[in-house]
Amino acid sequence: MTNQDARTDLGLIRIHRNVIASISSLAAMEVEGVKRVGSDLAGKVFSFFGKTIAHSIKVEFDKNDEVRIDIPLIIKYGYNIPEVSSKVQENIRTALDKMSNLTIKDINISVRGIEHGGQE
Repeated sequence: MTNQDARTDLGLIRIHRNVIASISSLAAMEVEGVKRVGSDLAGKVFSFFGKTIAHSIKVEFDKNDEVRIDIPLIIKYGYNIPEVSSKVQENIRTALDKMSNLTIKDINISVRGIEHGGQE
């Protein structure tokens, strides 16, 4: 049984990496200054259809069942990139701590672009 698995009296509970990616995406979007999650072109295509692109978030488990998350972001123009990125890391860690029993090793932010903050 791995860290993302939990056994209860009724059976096994397994948290899929897509769930971790979805939680991470939603937590990132809560931070002021984040335009969207994902790479520039893919983000525009998916946001056009009103979908999140949690699949662009890479979630890995190491041999100690610690989680490493790589999340690409587009930041709104005029915001401090390191501050927004740090807040995203903190918000993702808080959300995952609240919703799971996972041990988070790394939350790596890759800023892929800057865009105007208004609606497209």
